[in-house]
Amino acid sequence: MQVAVIGAGSWGTTVAALAAAHSPTTLWARRPELAESMAATRENGDYLPGFALPDDLSFTADLEQAVAEAEVLVMGVPSHGFRQVLREAAPFVRSGIPVLSLTKGIEQGTLTRMTQIVIEELDAAPHRVGVLTGPNLAGEVVAGQPTATVIAVEDEWEGNRLQQLFMGPTFRVYTNPDVVGCESAGALKNVMAVAAGMAHGLGYGDNSMATLITRGLAELTRLGMTMGGNPMTFAGLAGMGDLVATCISPKSRNRTVGAALGAGRSLAEITGEMNMVAEGVKTTEAVLALAAAAEVEMPIAAMVGAVLYEGRKPQDIVAGLMGRPAKAELHGF
Repeated sequence: MQVAVIGAGSWGTTVAALAAAHSPTTLWARRPELAESMAATRENGDYLPGFALPDDLSFTADLEQAVAEAEVLVMGVPSHGFRQVLREAAPFVRSGIPVLSLTKGIEQGTLTRMTQIVIEELDAAPHRVGVLTGPNLAGEVVAGQPTATVIAVEDEWEGNRLQQLFMGPTFRVYTNPDVVGCESAGALKNVMAVAAGMAHGLGYGDNSMATLITRGLAELTRLGMTMGGNPMTFAGLAGMGDLVATCISPKSRNRTVGAALGAGRSLAEITGEMNMVAEGVKTTEAVLALAAAAEVEMPIAAMVGAVLYEGRKPQDIVAGLMGRPAKAELHGF
């Protein structure tokens, strides 16, 4: 199968390298100079310096060239640019091919998931549109450290085929038909990762972090279920697995933003120094809007929103979070 991966950030590049081990793969970069550099050096110096890319991986900044012959399309573009890039690629995408999203975010304004955007822009068959998600920090994956991921697609045959495409000696792939649950978990956990970073920046220890992760899982599960997700999905790789990785790892962009906020730095200063997108910064607003529409209580997400958008200080709202009325642990389920 000819594979096209759209988006040459750290994770898009990593997934392209995984696919290239099995099938001819082309990686599209928005900037021509990055595509040229990767072709010349066999390395993504901007996002994955020091890691050699497979000889069978091709590079281009031309969308038509990237997707025209593709039999599998993988979208690794940040949520704020996802629709526009896909719209530009749409005239060249072959009808009926499977499409996987790597993007863990919600579109601002429309509150739309990335797979829904794919279906809208490509008029794609919903059962062949899915996500690849899980506890997958790019640097560890390309370094060959063992991990697992989940491919969620409704069509069982398609899921099995895609599973074999990305499976590797140190990259174990599971399948799950619950696209909504896997995709929503991946987006919602970024908000909790910002909160976890704040806790770290404030100097809190392991008890605080374990509590935040566990209660964060409860929040994203409650909202994910209202969106149509299977509750069991949130206990798996897309939910708990990804949540733990992104909340505890200093390599997590969302945790990094939160830690800097907890240490007293401004959001503008933090994001101005980053060359990659922390999806949680934009996704929090959409998550809070979804929660309000579904009448789902998400106090941790609300705390993150207050810090990101209202200028509140993390240390000033912890007491309010802890002093909320007592409830049963399974309240809201």
